Amino acid sequence: LPGAALLAFRPHADSRGWFSRAYCRAQLKALGFDLDVVQANVSRSERRGTLRGLHYQLPPSAEAKLVRCLAGAIYDVVLDLRPHLPTFGRWFATRLDAHNAHAVLVPPGCAHGFLTLSEGVVVLYFVSKAYDPARERGIRYDDPFFAIRWPFPPILVSERDRSHPDFDPAYHLAA
Repeated sequence: LPGAALLAFRPHADSRGWFSRAYCRAQLKALGFDLDVVQANVSRSERRGTLRGLHYQLPPSAEAKLVRCLAGAIYDVVLDLRPHLPTFGRWFATRLDAHNAHAVLVPPGCAHGFLTLSEGVVVLYFVSKAYDPARERGIRYDDPFFAIRWPFPPILVSERDRSHPDFDPAYHLAA
């Protein structure tokens, strides 16, 4: 998906464990991404099978995110909701975990969500725009329009994430 990227940070390991950068604006700019971080969020999910998302914000509050799993493992999904691109409606998924030191860059105009693959998951998000409840939207994880393939059915989904309406451009894409 244009603007989305899987970033592999290289941990520096020694007898104590490892150290890795979580965010470096200069490195991202060198790759063509300008992620001006205005907020950092952390989520913790206790149970395997917890689904969070798929969340995004409409313009002018559309946000880019850099997502990294700090504990446990997740199946991370980016869904392209940019109708002007040929990749509209396509999705990308990858495993992020505490050991692979990878991160996903989610461009503005894309929805993001994840399913926990283990217990005790902690996810860190660097976000380019402040939370704007008036422009917040969500895509239901099982919306038939997008047919996202999850590794297994979610066990725990919030009422809010379960109740997103079926995809409707008038609602989901209107600013």
